[in-house]
Amino acid sequence: MAKQPMLSGWGMIGRPGRELRSEDLAAVAAGVSLTRGLGRSYGDSSLPANGGAVAASPLADRILGFDPESGRLRAEAGVALGDLNRLFWPRGWSSPVLPGTQHVTLGGMVAADVHGKNHHVDGTFGRHVRKLRVLLANGRVVECSREEESELFRATLGGMGLTGHILELEVDLQPIPSPWIWSESERIAGVDEFVAALRAAASDWPFTVGWFDALATGEKLGRGILMKGRWATAEEAPAAAPAPKRRLAVPFHFPGWTLNRLSIWLFNTLYFHKHPRRPRAGIVHPETFFHPLDAIRHWNRIYGRRGFTQHQCVLPEHENPGAARRLLEDLTGAGGASFLCVIKDCGEEGEGVLSFPQPGISIAIDLPAGGGIQPVIDTLNRRVRAEGGRIYLAKDTFTRAEDFRAMETRLAAFEEIRRRYDPQRTLHSAQSVRLLGDAV
Repeated sequence: MAKQPMLSGWGMIGRPGRELRSEDLAAVAAGVSLTRGLGRSYGDSSLPANGGAVAASPLADRILGFDPESGRLRAEAGVALGDLNRLFWPRGWSSPVLPGTQHVTLGGMVAADVHGKNHHVDGTFGRHVRKLRVLLANGRVVECSREEESELFRATLGGMGLTGHILELEVDLQPIPSPWIWSESERIAGVDEFVAALRAAASDWPFTVGWFDALATGEKLGRGILMKGRWATAEEAPAAAPAPKRRLAVPFHFPGWTLNRLSIWLFNTLYFHKHPRRPRAGIVHPETFFHPLDAIRHWNRIYGRRGFTQHQCVLPEHENPGAARRLLEDLTGAGGASFLCVIKDCGEEGEGVLSFPQPGISIAIDLPAGGGIQPVIDTLNRRVRAEGGRIYLAKDTFTRAEDFRAMETRLAAFEEIRRRYDPQRTLHSAQSVRLLGDAV
């Protein structure tokens, strides 16, 4: 018997399914339940629920128009951010929002309404999107914007592909003085100091992000490295445009025993002390600053064949001081261990009905999958609920439906709009079956 093809997200937890690819995205998307881009969502948001086919957008990757006066770009949904970076950075333009990987399509950036290190300044990607061309479940193609089919537009931003197949978009690129980054970094002693340092940096730095150690104890819990950045001026920047970075590769899946509390503790300790006590400053390659993990191809193989998940939440720290510390204490109490932990400052809530960010502190924690992962996720989600936070659907794999519904107060509004455009819920994913109760 032929082996059934499998699809997975970046977390490598697979499901039966196959991709349909074509330069004509509308043709292959007609009649299927979902479109996916480069498969960089971590969990099951881009996976079919029933082992069927999904449309894949990477071949629909044409730039359809660009106005150099306004910076407005029209492109097909399959254009990859990495290609956009290579084309436009040397020409003095950038995507207004740059997530942690450049291996993501513009359509995927809309579906997840991605955010970056500048959320406290520039919001989500959706803020800069002007129009969308969407294939609805009934086969109708519509253009939507803030002025036309506005509810569909808002629900599609961050709607995880459940309102329609995104075919094209218009977005305003951002002018930049150079394609290089001026960056400063410093050690931070603990999570409470991290929250304060992010707030203090927000008024002076458009890009802020931190790596932290979730296994340190006591006052050192959450110690880490704060990185701040801005586009370098023409006078500060090297004369030549940055060349694409050469990438190493993880050649095989690591054995499952490689990542354990001891090895992760050792990595975290060495990484923290690798940074000098004094702040560091200088010119940095933009890929190094915005997309550091892209320097290692197949880095997800470090987690072995069992795969991994990321729990990313945003906590209204300004309303509930100490929420970030309490989350990390719950993580260590539940036995969770991670060497990739990221903390960011979030600004105002996005327009998307289910867009992830809200004012507060975002914490992202990579965790190996396996038999003990569900209790850890349940513990973290209890804390998120108690603090009035929410989770990021583009990263989620194990959240229970009751937890998601309890923390997502906007869900009824989203489901009402979705019902209007897709009453049969023809568009669905493994994630929407798990969290929203969609029928397969």
